[in-house]
Amino acid sequence: MLALSGTGGVALGYVLRVLIGLAQRGSVELDTKQKILQAKEQAAKIIADAEYRSSVFETERLAPIEEREEKLTAKEEHIASREEFLDSRQRDLDEKEDEVRAREQDASRAKNEAEKLIQERSKELAKVAHLSETAAREELFSEIEKANEESILLRLQKLAANGKERLEEKARSILVNTIHRLGNAVNAEVMSLFVTIPSEEIKGKIIGKEGRNIKAFERATGVDVLIDDVPNRITLSSFDPLRRYIAKLSLEKLIADGRIQPVKIEETVEKTRAEVADIIKEKGETAAYEAGVIGLDPRLSALVGRLYFRTSYGQNMLQHSIECAHIAGILAGELGADPDVARAAALLHDIGKTVDHEVQGTHVEIGRRILEKFGVDERIIKAMQAHHDEYPYETPEAVIVQVADAISGSRPGARRDTVDRYLERLGDLEKLAGAFPGVEKVYAISAGREIRIFVNPGKVSDIAMHKLAREIATRIQHELKYPGEIKVNIIRENRVVEFAR
Repeated sequence: MLALSGTGGVALGYVLRVLIGLAQRGSVELDTKQKILQAKEQAAKIIADAEYRSSVFETERLAPIEEREEKLTAKEEHIASREEFLDSRQRDLDEKEDEVRAREQDASRAKNEAEKLIQERSKELAKVAHLSETAAREELFSEIEKANEESILLRLQKLAANGKERLEEKARSILVNTIHRLGNAVNAEVMSLFVTIPSEEIKGKIIGKEGRNIKAFERATGVDVLIDDVPNRITLSSFDPLRRYIAKLSLEKLIADGRIQPVKIEETVEKTRAEVADIIKEKGETAAYEAGVIGLDPRLSALVGRLYFRTSYGQNMLQHSIECAHIAGILAGELGADPDVARAAALLHDIGKTVDHEVQGTHVEIGRRILEKFGVDERIIKAMQAHHDEYPYETPEAVIVQVADAISGSRPGARRDTVDRYLERLGDLEKLAGAFPGVEKVYAISAGREIRIFVNPGKVSDIAMHKLAREIATRIQHELKYPGEIKVNIIRENRVVEFAR
């Protein structure tokens, strides 16, 4: 029984297990089928969505392309029409170019024929008149000038008067303002200096035994020493201001020291020369600063300082150069030129005079070489080199420097002159003007600043007076030396005298 019960239980368990397994398998297959259906539905949705998006994207992508194709088609049509229009224009231009070329050829042929006719006519006229073309032209101009002399003269006088009045008024205004601002008093340099001696004992020491001290002093300094000329004073005379200054300082040191002998004299003079070299450098730097010239080479400043010991007709050359720089700066500002270039050129215009006794050539040429050596601006050199008409006026500053030099040197009181030199200049002036044909009388007046020339009316016409005045002024500029300017007046007078009896 028990065995049957166990077997039946096992069989029942197995059957239940099989049933449960079948039930579970059916459930799994059902779930699987459901998941497969869901997956298929999901895939169908994804595919439909993708197809929709793809169609939308394709539509969006193709729309600009179609639009661009439409635009390109329109542009191609426009370009085709433009090309057709340009082809038409090109044909018109080619036709006009051919027409112009034909006209140019016709004009060239006509010009050549006209020139040939003119040449033939000139030759025929020359044969008939027995004159060359140049002579015929001069003859024609001469006839026209004679026929219209009065009209030409009146026109020239009118133009000259109007232009001269305007220019002179403006120039006078500028020059007066400039001179007014620089109207400083000028002390003329003399040819001697005085040194006071305290006692007769010092005087004897200066002279020395048999005059050996005074001879040694004159030999060392290069000046003349006059002792008995003025009581209690020693006169030092020399044409060179630098020598006079060195001699004065040296003598004052020797008097203060009291030991006066040839060796001491030479030693003192050498020390004084070294001190004066420092003074020269300081004077040059001060002059450049006062004139407003910036960045000047120190070696040039030293040369400028040497002008302190140079004079021209009694006018100190350093003061003259500084004054010229101020005047040139003012004139340049008024006339629209470069004030810096004008001031620098005016300050350096006489720098050649510092070494003109050591180097061959005029002071203008020497100064030009000095400035080139030190690398000075070419504009300054061009402005400096023309102040004595040795070089042409290449810049407005060149004319300004010459005017500034003339103003500073010729204004009243600036320079002195000897009577002999004054009379000699007047004589040379009258002699030069009197050498021209047609001149009857010549008078130099206003201290040689003006010359009046009386001409023969039968030999010099009214028109020829202008040419004669220019020629005389040109010869005065090239052959005579004078400060400032000289006014040339030509007077032509017709007098008719008749007596009633």
